Amino acid sequence: MIGRILTILSLALALIAGPGRAEPVRLKDLVEVDGVRGNDLVGYGLVVGLNGTGDGIRNSPFTEEIMANLLERLGVNVAGEDYRPRNVAAVFVTATLPPFSRAGARIDVTVSAIGDAKSLLGGTLVMTPLNGADGQIYAVAQGTVIAGGILAEADAARVVQGVPTAGTIPSGARVEREVPFDFSQVSSLRLALKVPDFTTAARIERVINAELGARSAVMLDAGTVSLDLGRSGMSSPAHVLARIEGLSVQPETRARVVVDQRSGTIVMGADVRISRVAVAQGNLTLRIEEAPLVAQPNPFSPGETVVVPRSNAEIITEGTGLAEVPGGANLSEVVAGLNALGVGPHDMIDILKSINAAGALHAEFVIQ
Repeated sequence: MIGRILTILSLALALIAGPGRAEPVRLKDLVEVDGVRGNDLVGYGLVVGLNGTGDGIRNSPFTEEIMANLLERLGVNVAGEDYRPRNVAAVFVTATLPPFSRAGARIDVTVSAIGDAKSLLGGTLVMTPLNGADGQIYAVAQGTVIAGGILAEADAARVVQGVPTAGTIPSGARVEREVPFDFSQVSSLRLALKVPDFTTAARIERVINAELGARSAVMLDAGTVSLDLGRSGMSSPAHVLARIEGLSVQPETRARVVVDQRSGTIVMGADVRISRVAVAQGNLTLRIEEAPLVAQPNPFSPGETVVVPRSNAEIITEGTGLAEVPGGANLSEVVAGLNALGVGPHDMIDILKSINAAGALHAEFVIQ
């Protein structure tokens, strides 16, 4: 069954990959504009309304302190009072401010407990300011926490599924301050490739010059393409990006084999090649069967019941054939050759390691 699944997977990958050539991709999916990025925000707040799963004040004294400060700002004096709420949890609130976000826009936030709270399920985040790296407040978060886990416990048992001490609030923060950046005054742009490659960068340069005019784009290195707005004949960088981001470029990627030993997952690119090599893999199985025979004397005759031992021992060798992979074999041929040995995913990972150690695997070998 495993061999059949891997065979189907190899055929599907071969059909998708084609004859070793990647499909064209939009330029916006290959590059990022230098300077156009998000900004990380962080804040410290309280989640209230928990069903007895909040912080223990003895183990998390900072929860009591921030709760007292919050109540005092609301006009409630709790100085010197001895209270032990179990429905409150101190949390860190994180978010990313997208580029070109304007005041009033909503962004998603992530809430994570920092005390000994057992669950944030059903809690509500109280108004929490979110600060940037410069210490300024850029957004304010508040809302109902959507926890991603389940917690169930009794006197002698406790079951936890997922992570109930972390959750999200979709559109839970409102932008209050804009990042000062005048994109319209930019005179040149730099396109940063997400996966640096000289061939891909050269193709991006060629496609942009064909669209905007000669020398509008210049490849600086494997990861950067510079765009001169003056040569493009368009003064607005926003219009230039809108014109070129839909252009199709065929990316070039390195041959790579990625294996995950824990799950037995193997992913091979279409450009993986293997030199001529012979592979043998097999397992020994020792099988012993006991089938004792009971011999009894005839009725009314002297004698004793005797147990006659009958044993069968054999050694079975499976998959010991020597399979040869021809030189220059591609992805589908490699997988088909390994499937011919009848090996499982974990054994296939060991075989690929050995092929790589022998110098016959012409690809980057990544082990996770």
